[in-house]
Amino acid sequence: MRRVFGLAIAAFVAVMISGSAFAQDQVIRVGNLITDAASGPSGPATIIVRDGKIAEIRQGAATGDSDAQVIDLSDKTVMPGLIDLHVHLTGDPGGDFWKKTTEPTEWGVVVGAKNALVTAKAGFTTVREAGSSQYSAFSLRRGTADGVIPGPRIIAAGPPLAIVGGHGDVSGFTEDVNALLTSGYACTGAVQCAEKVRKASRAGSDIIKITATGGVLSQQGRGLEAQFTDEEMRSIATTAHSLGLKVMAHAHGARGIEAASRAGIDTIEHGTFADEAALKVMKANGTAMVPTLMAFQGVSEGLGKGIYTPVVEEKIRMTLNTVGKAVASAKRLGVPIVFGTDAGVFDHGRNAEELQLMVDAGLTRREALASATTSAAKALDMENEIGRIAVGYSADLIAFNGNPLDDVRVLEKIDWVMVRGRIID
Repeated sequence: MRRVFGLAIAAFVAVMISGSAFAQDQVIRVGNLITDAASGPSGPATIIVRDGKIAEIRQGAATGDSDAQVIDLSDKTVMPGLIDLHVHLTGDPGGDFWKKTTEPTEWGVVVGAKNALVTAKAGFTTVREAGSSQYSAFSLRRGTADGVIPGPRIIAAGPPLAIVGGHGDVSGFTEDVNALLTSGYACTGAVQCAEKVRKASRAGSDIIKITATGGVLSQQGRGLEAQFTDEEMRSIATTAHSLGLKVMAHAHGARGIEAASRAGIDTIEHGTFADEAALKVMKANGTAMVPTLMAFQGVSEGLGKGIYTPVVEEKIRMTLNTVGKAVASAKRLGVPIVFGTDAGVFDHGRNAEELQLMVDAGLTRREALASATTSAAKALDMENEIGRIAVGYSADLIAFNGNPLDDVRVLEKIDWVMVRGRIID
């Protein structure tokens, strides 16, 4: 008898820990439902959420079980949560390069917790963290997954792979200080670069981030073309794919973009100076572009204010007349375009402003909306879990006034957010 009682208690404890058996259904009454970017608003509906997933979708107003939690959004439009494939939650904009000498890495988790909440409240229920200190983004990932920290689902890269002394490696200090601050992920040669990919995988990276070309905000004036060799990039891509990981490559210069795509890199971040030759290689290899137009909007707002060093200001000014031009060319050639902002270069929470910039660059409103939902989910290999409202999908939902297919700016003001069935307050 005691054994049976003990087994019953153990089972009860296991159920309580999992939270699955006694979870309360959530009945969400929707004024106007948009299930995905390909569909227009379909009018009133009821969504039933169970254990963090969408269990049912009913037309019109409906009721659930008597003990269900009822959420009245009957005066709102509801659509899938947005996805941002390029954020830096653990940092805020400013003169970042010298802060490495004054702030411990643990501070990134504090900043990241703040920004995770701001990002979720802005309607972004999944983000790809595109570079952080060794474990800060991984800690945030666990925190939001477990519900300890309110925020989006996080796909985390951890420290980016860079060439020694290149964009993404520590620079701007004396050599002894550079050596103390380095992340340990700079590499030289194909073998060492493969080793760093394996190290990142072992540490917990969900995706490998590399800085394939020079960058705008690093303390170097050496141009924005390729920094890794072709052999090094092929080694990184091959090794990552063998471990089941995709690779995202910061890349500005056309030949660096072309080389990264040819090497097997999965997404090109920024793609600022992509020309027709580079875009044709991207199309041939199925490489997606993440334009991050808000990054340039954000840094342009800081020009002449003493925020950036002279070498960085010069590079910012050099890029501004070109930003966005590659988007229209990419669309014309059939290159996949997916949503990413580089939040952290500008203030977190402004992510949705990217949508109008994409429209201004040549996308239709529907294409822009798809880039931040279904297309972004596909880029993450999560198209059967997020990016649309459908039975069995994660309950990642946002509510607002208006119709984004008429004006994408309505998504710049979100009134209600749910991530994995949890309401973000």
